[in-house]
Amino acid sequence: MTDSLPFESLWDAEDVALFLKVSRSWVYQKTAAGVLPYLRIGGLVRFEPEAVRAWARREPLPAARIVSLPQRPKP
Repeated sequence: MTDSLPFESLWDAEDVALFLKVSRSWVYQKTAAGVLPYLRIGGLVRFEPEAVRAWARREPLPAARIVSLPQRPKP
């Protein structure tokens, strides 16, 4: 990971489980139920650390951030 990223890297379910001191399956259950804030990237589930921390403190979630990714050129 590089230090040049303007934001903290995303967490996976294991990172969230360690932070909240719960099992990874609990994280997936709460994600599927729409309880935990998450991002879906293709078939992957990722979490913004700031949003998880706010959720854990029962604070309003931070505003959604939209990141534009360059599209691949079509062959």
